[in-house]
Amino acid sequence: MTKRDIGLEILDGIREIRAHKRDDGRLKVTELSEPSPPQVIRSQLRMSQSTFAGMLGVSMRTLQDWEQGRRVPQGPAVALLRIAEQHPDIFTQLH
Repeated sequence: MTKRDIGLEILDGIREIRAHKRDDGRLKVTELSEPSPPQVIRSQLRMSQSTFAGMLGVSMRTLQDWEQGRRVPQGPAVALLRIAEQHPDIFTQLH
């Protein structure tokens, strides 16, 4: 495992901001797409509702609400769904 150098990361960020202000460079921008619906992701992972809800750290009722369109995932849940969709191996390893 590689150890992060937070100080260096902060300095790189400051340099990037300064370069942008001088119009010498561009700030990195990453557009994140919305993940597929939770039901599709869960189906691709071949997990039950209770297992998938547990992996996401939400109640089964919340997952059912998402799958039936009564609620929409927010915040960290969207990030976890994106990871589950783009890197299913991580979720299957945890299962």
